[in-house]
Amino acid sequence: MSHNCALPVTSEGVYPFDARGVAKRFRHAAIFGALDSLQPGETMRFCNDHDPLPLLSQINARFGPNVSIAYVQRNPGEIVIDFKVLG
Repeated sequence: MSHNCALPVTSEGVYPFDARGVAKRFRHAAIFGALDSLQPGETMRFCNDHDPLPLLSQINARFGPNVSIAYVQRNPGEIVIDFKVLG
């Protein structure tokens, strides 16, 4: 399994967030804090070593339609998701 997740940033307003470097007990709080700090139109490009399905449910419950979720990469051990703040 590779531990080298590519976080391609192709445009301004896209900010990388590698969750693998954050202690597991702090990850969700750090992710919510990062999303709270984004302005409408900005994107957090999230990288993780597993598909964070419980986190996605929590983001939907907390932010609803104000944050879009789009997979950029979905390989075993390397998940990249764009969370874009819509409004």
